[in-house]
Amino acid sequence: MKDSKEMLRIVGIILLGLFVLVVGGGLVLASAGIVVHVVIWLAVLFIKVAVTLAIIYLVLVGIRKLLK
Repeated sequence: MKDSKEMLRIVGIILLGLFVLVVGGGLVLASAGIVVHVVIWLAVLFIKVAVTLAIIYLVLVGIRKLLK
C-alpha cells in the first residue's frame, strides 16, 4: 500500500511538472507575441485534463466519505 502511494505521488509530480511546463510555456510564448498553435492547443488540453481529473477525484473522495 505504501509503495502504491509513493508511485501515485511520483506520477502526480511528473504530471504537474508537464502541466506547468506546457501551460507556462504557452503563456510565455503568447505574451511574447509568438503564437504557436500546437503549444496553445496542448496547454488547453492539459487544462481540460486537469479539471476532469480534479472533478473525478472530488467525486471519489465524496463517495468514500459517504461510505464511512
